[in-house]
Amino acid sequence: MNLAVNIGGIFMKNPVATASGTFGYGGEYADFIDLNKLGAIVTKGITLLPRGGNPVPRIVETPSGMLNSIGLENPGVEVVLEKYLPYLRGFDVPVIINIAGDTIDDYVRLAATLEGVQGVSGLEINISCPNVKKGGLAFGSDPESAAEVISEIRGVTALPLIAKLSPNVTSIARVAERVADAGADAVSLINTLTGMSIDIRKRKPVLANIVGGLSGPAIRPVAVRAVWQVYQAVSIPIIGMGGITCARDALEFIMAGATGVAVGMASFVNPRTTIEVLEGIEAFMKENGIEDVAELIGSAHKN
Repeated sequence: MNLAVNIGGIFMKNPVATASGTFGYGGEYADFIDLNKLGAIVTKGITLLPRGGNPVPRIVETPSGMLNSIGLENPGVEVVLEKYLPYLRGFDVPVIINIAGDTIDDYVRLAATLEGVQGVSGLEINISCPNVKKGGLAFGSDPESAAEVISEIRGVTALPLIAKLSPNVTSIARVAERVADAGADAVSLINTLTGMSIDIRKRKPVLANIVGGLSGPAIRPVAVRAVWQVYQAVSIPIIGMGGITCARDALEFIMAGATGVAVGMASFVNPRTTIEVLEGIEAFMKENGIEDVAELIGSAHKN
């Protein structure tokens, strides 16, 4: 069977990747799984300078999910290049760096810094970040702002660009169309839904930041719908994510139009989820006489 896929110029031996922010920089899971078996490793989001993140508490469990307001805590791009990337180069797996910024210049400088760096296979652009020059409105909430970010990054790097799209918009398909026009080689969706939780004993929000991003099985139907709609709107590859806990979940995304999938919150519960998802996809293909995973991509649209 052939499980290999091409995500906008990133060649993956299988369609299973990790979701940014849930897999650290790879080494955190090396005791649980063989990293070489993954289709791709997507790192925790990085910024130009170190960030301490939001105040605690910043994680709370919810029914069938989790709210987080980590706030992009990370050591900055230079530390990632010096400390973490050399380790990841030791594995036969594409490494996709997730980047974030408060201004377009932040994104551009990050992309220029990563251009030509050995071991970097592509960039995932987190456009759910607030644009500080436009009153804190997220880049990805407006199709034109999203396109502007991608266009400016495209001007400084030849690396494959994956635009990570937010579901907190009127039309995610329209955002996908604009970033594709602007030079994105692929899109990943969905990022977290905004939500909050209140401690009824203390009569106050649980998260210090009040609101956070909802992930986990609760958002999967929303994510599958988004992939379905974006598949109909653009011709570039899609990485589907949001609540994947098993192969059945991943196959829903693939049949809705995703070329690849990313496992996120489930890895916190079961560190072997990525491998179990991959093995489940292989078993499904064998049971159904499917020789190439490409036969499954978007197959639900044909029926």
